[in-house]
Amino acid sequence: MNRTSVRTPERAAPFQPLRAFLRAEVAGGVLLVVGAVVALVWSNAFPGSYNDLWSTELSLSLGGRELSLTLHEWVNDGLMTLFFFVVGLEIKREVVQGELRSPRAAALPVVGAVGGMVVPALLYLAFNGGSLNADGWGVPMATDIAMAMGVLALVGRRYVPAALTVFLLALAIVDDLGAIVVIAVAYSEDLSVAWLLGTCVVIVATILVRRVGIRPIPAYMSLGALLWFTLHEGGVHTTVAGVIMGFIAPTVPLETPSAITMGENVDLEDPAALQRHVAATRHCISVVERLLHALLPWTSLVIVPVFAVANAGIPITTDLIGNTMASPVAWGVIVGLVIGKPLGITLAAYGAVRLGIATLPTGVTWRQVIAVSAVAGIGFTVAVFVADLAFPNEAVLSEAKLGILFASVVAGVAGTIAIRRSGRSGLRSDV
Repeated sequence: MNRTSVRTPERAAPFQPLRAFLRAEVAGGVLLVVGAVVALVWSNAFPGSYNDLWSTELSLSLGGRELSLTLHEWVNDGLMTLFFFVVGLEIKREVVQGELRSPRAAALPVVGAVGGMVVPALLYLAFNGGSLNADGWGVPMATDIAMAMGVLALVGRRYVPAALTVFLLALAIVDDLGAIVVIAVAYSEDLSVAWLLGTCVVIVATILVRRVGIRPIPAYMSLGALLWFTLHEGGVHTTVAGVIMGFIAPTVPLETPSAITMGENVDLEDPAALQRHVAATRHCISVVERLLHALLPWTSLVIVPVFAVANAGIPITTDLIGNTMASPVAWGVIVGLVIGKPLGITLAAYGAVRLGIATLPTGVTWRQVIAVSAVAGIGFTVAVFVADLAFPNEAVLSEAKLGILFASVVAGVAGTIAIRRSGRSGLRSDV
């Protein structure tokens, strides 16, 4: 009879989860660019089929209620809920176990992220304050993690110390949290108190289900779907449901590694024994880690590229280019992302260090902080998402999207050059 010894799992290398995360994000960044290119080519070469596909209506009926959305809306309101669920999981992990768990370690990226949201929003309002398009102030606030990490991978480890990568990652995660708050507060309308009370009931029920130890995933999927529906009917953007469920997920394993007895023999020919062993091993990993491991490839490699195909399709004409060049909306987005992001992040981080609130990571110079802050100006995914909420006028939306594409390219190129130069200089921070 074949037997094997079961040993307590070895502790993972400290940066192993980060490396796995970055691999998925970098690959997702490449596919995101591919998806945007496909959308641009498709919408310009065959505009009829592109528009017909994404305007196709799909309906779901349950009892006496029917939910009818276009395919484009299902992507933005449905699939992107899963994307924001993963964002919620990432934020939860970073706050509880990662770079944001220590107030002093978190201070630099948190303060930097706040500066990187406030300054771009103010610059946008400088161009559009008082106009009908002032609601677009949330567009230049967000950083695209996948594209930003892709740029760092392209530049290479020679120029990007690990501490700098962690800084940008933590900053982008806080940035995402800010974007979620903006979406929930600024871009929700026609709120229904009754449905929002129902939302609160579902949240409390989910927490209670978790507390009593119910483990089957279908139970939480059902509650998540119900939460999505109550938010949709309540007037709050449905992607918030994903973030809430991500925050509720536990970061503490259901079992400790000691549950797997050292030296215990498992009978490989006994299915029941193997199942017990697999279950015990799986429960030694937190729900947050298991969900991230399972879902991150799907969101990075499938959902975000599909989102790009569904949203980056802009029929580029000479009229659109001319209108964009004269558009306060486009220039507010471009200036906000390309100038506002690095300016806001750097000034806020510098102020935090000078006030003693935060410290600069070991081996990182101020030139490198400025350089990586320029990369943070890449704001494709969430920026396009917010633009779709902020601009009901299709012409203005197209100008905003073209501005986002242009700004993201400029920020990526400028950031790449700046990081290479800052890495070569080898200068120490003496600010």
